[in-house]
Amino acid sequence: MSGSAIEARGLTKRFGPAVALADLDLEVSAGECLAVLGPNGAGKTTLLRLVAGLTRPSGGTLRIDGQLSQRRQLRARIGYIGHASLLYPALSARENLIFAGRLYGLADAAVRADALLAAEGLSAEADRPVGGFSRGMAQRTAIARGLVHDPSIVLLDEPFSGLDRGAAVRLESRLAALRSSGRTLLIATHEIALAARLSDAALVLAAGRVVHAGRGGDAAALESAYAEALA
Repeated sequence: MSGSAIEARGLTKRFGPAVALADLDLEVSAGECLAVLGPNGAGKTTLLRLVAGLTRPSGGTLRIDGQLSQRRQLRARIGYIGHASLLYPALSARENLIFAGRLYGLADAAVRADALLAAEGLSAEADRPVGGFSRGMAQRTAIARGLVHDPSIVLLDEPFSGLDRGAAVRLESRLAALRSSGRTLLIATHEIALAARLSDAALVLAAGRVVHAGRGGDAAALESAYAEALA
């Protein structure tokens, strides 16, 4: 794959007088993994929600695959896994995934749901209402839901939160496989070692502004930039 999957110029988001993201320039090539780091309140979630089309920018431009991000048809290309699971607690894990798949027009939504639940180690729990799931099980189901339509761009906001070691290892392997298959990934995380392992590029935010932008893989550089963001 080639070209820019995500391109931002002067991207700004305000909530009243508060500036959540200020004048951000960003370019993520198709097939690249970008790690977005920073302390709480740095603007990581705001950036991902802007890319996902869940909120509109206050200023600047944002393009997805060369098109302005406000176009509704772009949402089918994006999988978003955020702090909220977006799951219906009264429905089973399988029903949640089938429902999401049908929203995206999947003809084989049930087959896709079963495959994703198996990949997350949830086949035995597939028919249980997710309202009774543990935090980790709900997170694994939410990850499956975010991938149900096989998006070309996958946004993950602290995706390892609540996962036990086995589930975390599976998720890291899945993200590496998505990256190898040419998917574009944005991962917001506090985990510097993980960001260094998975990413092609990294961005560190503090108070809505970029304090570091560079290549991924260099844990020492990310440690230093993160310490600056916390200062």
